Amino acid sequence: MARRKAGLGERHKKILKFLEKFQTENGYPPSIREIGENTNISSTSVVNYYLNQLEEMNFIERESNVSRGIRLVKTLEGNLVNAAQAITEMFSVPVIGRIVAGEPVPVPSSDFNYYDQETGIDIARSLLPPREKTSDLFALEVQGDSMIDAMVNDGDIVVMRPVSQANNGEMVAVWLADRDETTLKYFYLEDGHVRLQPANPQMKPIIIDNPAQVQVQGKVVLVIRRMEGA
Repeated sequence: MARRKAGLGERHKKILKFLEKFQTENGYPPSIREIGENTNISSTSVVNYYLNQLEEMNFIERESNVSRGIRLVKTLEGNLVNAAQAITEMFSVPVIGRIVAGEPVPVPSSDFNYYDQETGIDIARSLLPPREKTSDLFALEVQGDSMIDAMVNDGDIVVMRPVSQANNGEMVAVWLADRDETTLKYFYLEDGHVRLQPANPQMKPIIIDNPAQVQVQGKVVLVIRRMEGA
């Protein structure tokens, strides 16, 4: 990668402009993938490279263990962002089981629900969309590496909103009724069948000919990354 020049480059400026615009319009930070798509950067690793530099220059702060853990500290014009926008309000989401990000595997008869009912994880309210109902959310521990290009790794926690239907391109937990198996994948309904697409170029999509056999259990709204050494 090219040697960095001192000060803000054009990509730094594009990212800062997008961060401010997205935060203002949505009330929560964008994901790394959304930053790349809106600033014409195709690689998430390159987005991370520029975000790290912006953090070094004190334009942003980052929570390394969550997917939308970016807080704008200073605008492109050098104006400080109100500290009241910092992450403050916390709430607990129950962790109710595991979800496989790989080849689907059988689930117990109780479906996802095999963790202790008191198991939970604390997250910041400001990381979620403003109208998200926190009382409905649940979390699952990820097992496998089929979604690594979506920044979802083995051992991470995905926070889910319970839904029974999904739009194309959404990351969802699904139960395959005919196999009694569950998996985490991108969902696509096309040409009369369902394609469950991994985010790993070494893995092939799962094609389900009968859409009725695919039961959507929840949609991913937040990824909490496993801390190294945890």
